[in-house]
Amino acid sequence: MALKSLVNRASVVPQVGGGRISEKPSYSACFGLKNDGFIGNSANFVIRAAAGEPPSPIDESESSLTKKLQKDLISLPRGTHLIHPKRENNNKWAKKGGCRYRCFISEQIEHCIKLLPEGPLTVSNVSASPNDGSKLRISFKGGRGAYSEDAALKAYPRSETVPCDEFEDAFKAVELRLADRAVLPIENSLSGSIHRNYDLLLRHRLHIVGEVQLPVNFCLLAIPGVPLAQLKRVLSHPQALAQSDIFLNNLGLVRENVEDTAAAAELVSSKQMMDAGVIATARAAEIYSLNVLAEGIQDDPDNVTRFLALARDPIIPRTDKPFMTSIVFTLEEGPGVLFKALAVFALREINLKKIESRPQRKQPLRVVDDSNNGTAKYFDYLFYIDFEASMAEPRAQSALGHLKEFATFLRVLGSYPMDAAL
Repeated sequence: MALKSLVNRASVVPQVGGGRISEKPSYSACFGLKNDGFIGNSANFVIRAAAGEPPSPIDESESSLTKKLQKDLISLPRGTHLIHPKRENNNKWAKKGGCRYRCFISEQIEHCIKLLPEGPLTVSNVSASPNDGSKLRISFKGGRGAYSEDAALKAYPRSETVPCDEFEDAFKAVELRLADRAVLPIENSLSGSIHRNYDLLLRHRLHIVGEVQLPVNFCLLAIPGVPLAQLKRVLSHPQALAQSDIFLNNLGLVRENVEDTAAAAELVSSKQMMDAGVIATARAAEIYSLNVLAEGIQDDPDNVTRFLALARDPIIPRTDKPFMTSIVFTLEEGPGVLFKALAVFALREINLKKIESRPQRKQPLRVVDDSNNGTAKYFDYLFYIDFEASMAEPRAQSALGHLKEFATFLRVLGSYPMDAAL
């Protein structure tokens, strides 16, 4: 099973830091060490190592070259080219080993070195991605014009968005390299947590690399030329309808649930429903050629949804800006155990932003001895915590080291910059 997992993972990294043979690797792929330690090694090298087979001459040469590059890369100035005096031998290796991508190694290393900044390499040079989101593909749940797409474009303004039917599809799009990031809602200031995405965070191996706070601005849309008085019904997502209750009650409109705000806008536009309005975004009005009859119709003007940005690889935590760290853990049953878990943060003056508990899906019930009735059943919980500290800070590392002493399971979901702008 472990070997199969490595084969699946290695099959998408057949060269130094890249995704396919013909592609040149990105800056972060060149210089951001992968969490599994496979960067710079070919798929065959990883598979043979997992199977316990001795490395081939090709693997040994490739591995030594990778180690040398990783060791000396910081000292190389911008524009330096790594030249192979025996380039001809590289091509012979490719023919002998039957690996058609071996001859690409030197070109890709040269490409990586060209991306080096002026001066010494710093943490900021190998952090997650370009701040403007250029050339990134962002998956989200919903259609064009959905609120999740607004959040994706706020986080990565120049990105290409990838609509997905379900939350899990957005996760899989990143895992299968159909997208570079996923932006998904995790909680709303009125309706609370989106439990489905908490479960998916644990099921999948993506890392949280950022957060987006998006103020909710519900708009009432309709076919151009249709006045407000002509509307008899309104279509939208159930939460959008519920959070615009006061406005809709005043109009006396019949409410119809649709799985997505953007899908509702598309439906009204395509069917030319002259008696129907839509609650959706202003962008949806532009995309589906609808008219905005009213803006800001939500009951609470301070309504905010928090989104998480997810990626295949974690970013390097920093201490020069506010960071949030998200973890999930389990505890043994017993008096005061949760108190002890929370105390590891209080002792180090780490502020907890959120605590969420979810019953474990595989083993939801725990049977324990009970002095009165013989046995009793309790829910076995997972605890999700967000705390204000970077994993680059010693106090955060110390707190998690302390927590591991009595946690039966602990996983860091991500350490990422906080979004303070609304």
